[in-house]
Amino acid sequence: VIFGEDVGFGGVFRCTLGLQDKYGKDRVFNTPLCEQGIAGFGIGAAAAGSTAIAEIQFADYIFPAFDQLVNEAAKYRYRSGNTFNCGNLTVRSTWGAVGHGGLYHSQCPEAYFAHTPGLKIVVPRGALKAKGLLLSCIQDRDPCIFFEPKILYRGAVDDVPLKEYTLPLGKADILLEGDAVTLVGWGTQVHVLLEAAQLAQKELGVSCEVIDLVTILPWDRETVCNVSNNSPAASRLSTNVAVYKLLLLLAPRLTTPTPQQSVKKTGRALIAHEAPLTAGFGSEVASVIQEECFLHLESPIQRVTGFDTPFPHIFEPFYLPDKWRCFDAIKKSVNY
Repeated sequence: VIFGEDVGFGGVFRCTLGLQDKYGKDRVFNTPLCEQGIAGFGIGAAAAGSTAIAEIQFADYIFPAFDQLVNEAAKYRYRSGNTFNCGNLTVRSTWGAVGHGGLYHSQCPEAYFAHTPGLKIVVPRGALKAKGLLLSCIQDRDPCIFFEPKILYRGAVDDVPLKEYTLPLGKADILLEGDAVTLVGWGTQVHVLLEAAQLAQKELGVSCEVIDLVTILPWDRETVCNVSNNSPAASRLSTNVAVYKLLLLLAPRLTTPTPQQSVKKTGRALIAHEAPLTAGFGSEVASVIQEECFLHLESPIQRVTGFDTPFPHIFEPFYLPDKWRCFDAIKKSVNY
């Protein structure tokens, strides 16, 4: 079942267009303007055995549902001793800046949920990844929050297979190989980092390695850091290797590159995200890099993020971490 505000007629971004006509009003339907109710209904439907896909129209409005997601959905399996679960729940929500959204239609709240064991959090960079990752979330046995960068609805173009395919959760993609600086991002920011890497190659003559983290929780420490199996960070790594191998068999043409010693190879790291600096998820990535790669680092880890202010409207171009801010951080790291 798919439900949420305005999904019956296709949703404000037309993601569910035509589904009600195809599957009927019992499976695709509108809900009241009540995010905690949407999440609560989804938890109950999933616990009862339905495959529940809930839509929160904007991630900025997911906060009324915060208690339902972090205290109920994330803990349902744990508090029942695995007797019950709501793993059939997937929560879709638009995410990030769009060019004119202002403070209530531009936020990136992934870090709030990343502090919650029991949830999986995914942010695709485009349509090809979105389809495979969304199908993986729907099939996964844990509740998933699927953040969709709204600016990519009309800004990203991919050749997407018509047939069903899945992509592994908890597995990062190396989009560009390099040996000078490791650039880590997710969602829209991946495209910015690719532009910054091209600029660094042209202006500085250095090659940057660009990594799309893909999944915020669990995130792929191995690809970013080359974490050893007996390290503290590796002990927290929850990627299921067996599931990953199965997913590779299901989507052989859509596999990611072999994990490499990225930060240990480059000796420098930059993490970029749209969310504010303080306690953004880049802080967690930077902390693990520091913990695992300290003796390999040639310069301090750089973070290029939004600022610690509400998301501005007319000052959005100055707030977002664009390619020029990322390029300045690359130059600072290389010249350290």
